[in-house]
Amino acid sequence: MASSRDRQRKMARAKLDRQLARRAAATKRRRQIQAGVGAAVVLALIVVGSAWALGAFDGKSDKKAAEDVCVWTPQDASANTNLKDVGTPATTGLPTSGTRAMTITTNQGTPITAQLDLAAAPCAGASIAHLAGKSFYDNTKCHEITTEGALRCGDPSGTGIGGPAYSFYDENVPTPAPSPSGKPAAGQPPAYPKGTVAMIANPPGANGSQFLVFFKDFNPAKPVYPVIGKVTAGLDVVEKIGALPTVDNGSGAKVKPKTDVVIQSLTVGEPTAAPAATSAPAASPSAG
Repeated sequence: MASSRDRQRKMARAKLDRQLARRAAATKRRRQIQAGVGAAVVLALIVVGSAWALGAFDGKSDKKAAEDVCVWTPQDASANTNLKDVGTPATTGLPTSGTRAMTITTNQGTPITAQLDLAAAPCAGASIAHLAGKSFYDNTKCHEITTEGALRCGDPSGTGIGGPAYSFYDENVPTPAPSPSGKPAAGQPPAYPKGTVAMIANPPGANGSQFLVFFKDFNPAKPVYPVIGKVTAGLDVVEKIGALPTVDNGSGAKVKPKTDVVIQSLTVGEPTAAPAATSAPAASPSAG
């Protein structure tokens, strides 16, 4: 009997030892898991803290890449030899408010100055400023006095198809009030008041360097020229040029000034915060 009880005690003891061993192993595994999780949490906190210190969660510094203000479409200067490659303006960081002063000095009198409206036509302003900085307009001729009442300039080739080796889309084309007759509504101001500066493109919509300066009101039923600014001084000089006699331009159109109208220099100033209004250009008392 004693030996039987001894065996039972030994068996019970062995069972208890096995249970204790399993419990110890489970406890060890839990501690290992907890230690691993703790290390991971600490590492995550370190990463988050470093990112925070570096400004990753700062809304002011976490800015997305600047978006393009303008798109410059390349033109093939080898296919059109009247184009001149002078690079392209920037696409981002361009001013989109205020004005820039443009000064046109010609052989016909005192300089003509205009405000380029950067809010209404930022790409035209950027393009003209870029080209002026490359002396693109200097010593070129205004090759047309149009039947619409505007001086056409900005094509060094004088052909009507010249310009830089890029183009850009239309901006600020006037939208006249609807009229049942299809003509401009009575009593409405003209789409292009005297003194308006506008882009002109060939083909339309592919603007480059050419621009119009209106010396009289023009009010078409369907405007197509993007308005980019207004004359602020020297409008009398523009009117004097507009009165010059014209001759055949070689294609049957009597629009070429009989007397050469030469842009001796064209410059563009720095942007200003002053508001621009392109709807009512003002005449200038400057002498011709």
